[in-house]
Amino acid sequence: MKKNKVFIMAMLSSVIIMASTGAFAGKVGFEKCAGIVKAGMNDCGTSAHNCSGQAAKDNDPKEWIYVPEGTCKKIAGSTLKAPAQKK
Repeated sequence: MKKNKVFIMAMLSSVIIMASTGAFAGKVGFEKCAGIVKAGMNDCGTSAHNCSGQAAKDNDPKEWIYVPEGTCKKIAGSTLKAPAQKK
């Protein structure tokens, strides 16, 4: 019984942490905007790394941040990234 309780608590903690970091979905009312990120200020991983805050250079076209919807198209040099397709 005690092993089950520990396992359930660990799983619940994992789900809460993932949900709070935005691992499941994008932020409501925001869009992914690429090409405008300063080094170390990206919101999520790319093919080069898997964590936020690891952008190596400014304005990398692969790095993105969340901006309020409609903002990305107003920024010179930015690219609106399409949301990930659900399988």
